[in-house]
Amino acid sequence: MCKITIIAGARPNFMKIAPIIHAIEVAQQKGEKIEYRLVHTGQHYDKNMSGSFFEQLAIPEPHVNLECSGGTQAEQTAAILINFEKELMANPVDLVLVVGDVTSTMACALVAQKLHTKVAHVEAGIRSDDWTMPEEINRLVTDSITNYFFTTSELANINLQQSGVKDNQIFYVGNTMIDTLLKQRPNFRAPKVWSELELKPQSYIVMTLHRPANVDEEGQLKAMMDEIIAHSKDVPLIFPVHPRTAKILSRLEIEHPRLHIVEPLSYLEFNYLVERAKAVITDSGGITEEASIMNVPCMTLRDNTERPETITLGTNELVGTNPKAIKKYLDKLFKGQWKEGQTIPLWDGKTARRIIEVILEVHQNKQ
Repeated sequence: MCKITIIAGARPNFMKIAPIIHAIEVAQQKGEKIEYRLVHTGQHYDKNMSGSFFEQLAIPEPHVNLECSGGTQAEQTAAILINFEKELMANPVDLVLVVGDVTSTMACALVAQKLHTKVAHVEAGIRSDDWTMPEEINRLVTDSITNYFFTTSELANINLQQSGVKDNQIFYVGNTMIDTLLKQRPNFRAPKVWSELELKPQSYIVMTLHRPANVDEEGQLKAMMDEIIAHSKDVPLIFPVHPRTAKILSRLEIEHPRLHIVEPLSYLEFNYLVERAKAVITDSGGITEEASIMNVPCMTLRDNTERPETITLGTNELVGTNPKAIKKYLDKLFKGQWKEGQTIPLWDGKTARRIIEVILEVHQNKQ
């Protein structure tokens, strides 16, 4: 029997692990000897993560929630180390599978290796080369102690090879976020703001900003918002925001008749808006992937990206963090000169199946 513990620490992690759980269930139905335990570290408290959230993704609620939310980076890392060590000692497995780049990913990989348990990293090898991002440190540490690397792109493979990872440890499988996107696309549903503002397809822009460099630097946030409002013609700007960011916007008195600040949306509601938007303005890596697959123009307000395939093949452009650069990209959008997305290799909805096939094969070879 191949026993796996799957780690999730924040809401986006569940989008990445949902198809892996489905692939395990399919393998079980085919008679494969594989079972899993789903561990939620509780790293991010999210009031939207109710039973209906797991129902939407068609996955069971986690077997355990370690409830490690709050505190500084160090306090949170320490809490996850302590609580996950107890969990793994009580429920030993053959493999701990971590996804993405949150603190839980790094901390649980550390615990697993110290307890002599193999680690698989889904989304291994992606790099922004920006060490001011906590996520980049998490990626580097996790990949330095991983056994099996599941990658989303050829560039990720090269990054790993250059750091000394052996070819037989790297498995180029694609992107599980896209598995979830393609499966859930028929289920997208309109949020309240769609009817309240009488929105029409391709007639509004969706915004998301959450990175501290953009939202905590008040002067930077105001300058960016001023430029976006000034150069977005007459289209509504739909901005789902975290309460903390909403307070900063309010304090800066950033208001405009076309700017609609709304509460955070569910996965199905948010992607309903993205799919029909004229464009997306964001500083999130995951949204650039989803926008590219749905062929929606995307502007990233960052100086770097760990997902360069969204630029070379997708609909994403790296605007940078200079607010004055925003006008050029909005002008390009309104002139109808935005590039079309191309096919991104292996982002085809079958990534999780490939991951489980590899895990089963590796496990059988170890017997």
